[in-house]
Amino acid sequence: MSTTHKDVIGRIHAAFARNDVEGFLVFCTDDFVWTIVGEPPVRGKEAIRRWMATSPSTAPVFSVDTLAVDGDVVVAQGDMTMIEDGAPVAYAYCDLWQFRGRQAAELKSFVTRVDRTPVPVAAPLTRAAGR
Repeated sequence: MSTTHKDVIGRIHAAFARNDVEGFLVFCTDDFVWTIVGEPPVRGKEAIRRWMATSPSTAPVFSVDTLAVDGDVVVAQGDMTMIEDGAPVAYAYCDLWQFRGRQAAELKSFVTRVDRTPVPVAAPLTRAAGR
């Protein structure tokens, strides 16, 4: 069954990349719950539709760096960029998916904005002469 869950997550990610809400929801239970940690949960397909209708119209660009499956739980971790107020904004995410049968029943998303500005490399410390 784990391969099936991994395939479903792949299809869900493809729907996200197309900004296809219905293409995502077809893989979810009717009582699906999505919680972005720190925000109130969104419960049920109709509430998800309304909530996603307020999202940016440009589909996010994202990578999946890690995809792990354990029974009915799938963990996906990676980076994404969303357009906000006309400018790209970078995020890192970790999603915990809970399945019921062959459908996603719950998603808990840990999302944080990241600064992609290169960090300057400091010059190596040197010891004072005579030490």
